[in-house]
Amino acid sequence: MRQLHFLLLLFPFCLSAQGGFVSSNLPIILIHTNGQSIPDEPKIDAVMQIIDNGPGQLNNINDAPNHFNGTIGIEQRGSTSNFFSDKKPYSIETRDASGEDMDFPLLGMPAESDWALLAPFNDKTLIREALIFQLSREIMPWAPRTRLVELFLNGQYEGVYMVTEKIKRDKDRVDIAKLKATDLAGDSLTGGYILKLDKTTGAPNEGWISPFPSQPGGWQTTLWQVEYPKPADLQSEQKDYIQQWITGFESVMNGPDFAHPDNGYSKYIDVPSFLDFTLINEMAKCVDAYRISTFLYKDKDSNDPYLHAGPVWDFNIALGNAGYCTAENPEGWIIDFNQFCPGDNWVVPYWWPRMWEDPLYRTQLKQRWATLRAGPLSDTNIFGKLDSLTQLLNEAQVRNFERWPVLYTWQWPNVYCCGSYEEHVAFMRNWLKARLEWMDANAKTLVTFETPGSLKETEVFPNPSADFIYFTLPEYSYSQADLRIFDLNGRLMEQVQMVSNTSLFTYDARRLPAGLFGFQIIQEGRVVKSGKISHIP
Repeated sequence: MRQLHFLLLLFPFCLSAQGGFVSSNLPIILIHTNGQSIPDEPKIDAVMQIIDNGPGQLNNINDAPNHFNGTIGIEQRGSTSNFFSDKKPYSIETRDASGEDMDFPLLGMPAESDWALLAPFNDKTLIREALIFQLSREIMPWAPRTRLVELFLNGQYEGVYMVTEKIKRDKDRVDIAKLKATDLAGDSLTGGYILKLDKTTGAPNEGWISPFPSQPGGWQTTLWQVEYPKPADLQSEQKDYIQQWITGFESVMNGPDFAHPDNGYSKYIDVPSFLDFTLINEMAKCVDAYRISTFLYKDKDSNDPYLHAGPVWDFNIALGNAGYCTAENPEGWIIDFNQFCPGDNWVVPYWWPRMWEDPLYRTQLKQRWATLRAGPLSDTNIFGKLDSLTQLLNEAQVRNFERWPVLYTWQWPNVYCCGSYEEHVAFMRNWLKARLEWMDANAKTLVTFETPGSLKETEVFPNPSADFIYFTLPEYSYSQADLRIFDLNGRLMEQVQMVSNTSLFTYDARRLPAGLFGFQIIQEGRVVKSGKISHIP
């Protein structure tokens, strides 16, 4: 430790001779490992100093470190982003003088000890993840906060990095109950848990293989990993509980009544969080969505009994930056990944697309998209943030690409290969504009009131009607069916159980205002009839 403190005194002088680098409008981070190589794991001891003179101020390489000046643990992080990148991402842990974890408010973010230093490399705009995280923070309870910085490692300039909050249980991150080793029964056993669908590289997690195939008829399996609590803290009773709970959810999603209003998926999941997670990933057309780098969490029942989707993570190959499995095309839903790449090792678990089979879920997606487009995901907000980020990097990106001259070389899995920084940004901007236009047009078709051809024999009469409307459906009994009534914007007006021992059901239209409405009849989790009805005074 004395050697590390000695380095704290010498380190600033070792950097003053960096060729051409004088100052930056971004915070400057200086890390020295005392000659050690940084492994994938475990973390090694290092010294970190940060120069940050505040908003609007330049940070000079010869300034004294005025934000952080102490010891850290550091290791490489990431799977694909590490393997395909010469510019390595890192995990860091702020520590006190005795080497213990120490919470610290890095660069104005809430105090914590665990952080990620993300390294945009194949994303030649350098801002894809920063942009999506910024937008997500306006939509979701929490998404990682970030700060763009310039990094020196052992005296060598390493380019633009992004200090990022790691996904972790914390009152300022994923705010769920702390699960103690003694929480083995009752309400305390029910949460909180953070789960992950991902590859198995990186830090080992406890987990289990789902008893259901990832896709019907496929050979792939779904690995559920417990991100929190960590393996050393997770008790067998806790693992058994969350595994059984998730398997119960999967069983419902694998059954005929998955969309039942009382006993279907809505009994298990926080639907609004799934809508937001889906729409932000669809907007970015993230090729990893739903299957890799996918997090979910559950609090204890007395706080919130539902499974939440999120937080979001990993968008460096989103927004038109992945040239495979149709991710390069601004058209099409990425939820359909399995249709285009059914042989991939990591496919989308069946329960994600199954939700889209429920007309009510699609209706809610349509409504939520319209709401977001009028606010956080408006063109003004999205492209305003994009412009602010690129302006922030106006000078730093030049130094970054002098260190990493990749602007005119293909890097996996680029779609747009070669051009200036401004041209890479323009490509992403144009792709995103086309994506938003496609989603605007196709979100409207998520709710349809057209009936499949084989079911068009069904009669709805009288229509229009001033009072009662009768529904008949050949070969079906309504003993286990639901009738859903929507306005023409797709908003659910009413849902009633169609209790009848015959194929005739009577609906009292007097409960509706005058006008035209869509309807859907749901039986065994599928639409067996849809169309329009008219109520007249």
